[in-house]
Amino acid sequence: QVQLVESGGGLVQAGVSLRLSCAASGRTFSSYIMGWFRQAPGKEREFVAAITRTGANTYYADSVKGRFTISRDNAKNTVYLQMNSLKPDDTAIYYCAANPTTFYKNYMGPWDYWGQGTQVTVSS
Repeated sequence: QVQLVESGGGLVQAGVSLRLSCAASGRTFSSYIMGWFRQAPGKEREFVAAITRTGANTYYADSVKGRFTISRDNAKNTVYLQMNSLKPDDTAIYYCAANPTTFYKNYMGPWDYWGQGTQVTVSS
């Protein structure tokens, strides 16, 4: 089992950068595929990015490709989401999630563990 805690959200202006962190408890962090999701007001939660257990492969939603970068530090049990060129449409609660499977198939998971989320608000 793993517990996830996100941090790094805030209120920023369009065009700036922000880095989110997700700290995981437990000794088996490196055995999880990690992902970031977001949910905007009145909308369903959507996939943002995922990273395989070693960090060798990353996957992105089209809406963030080229602007966001997911990375992980297994020694620190932490996954990051670097967000550049932020837009008002990026405003959402951002969640990290852990997928216990060995190989990444698609964004559908299974995502067995979730953090509580961190708010990102981008003003125009």
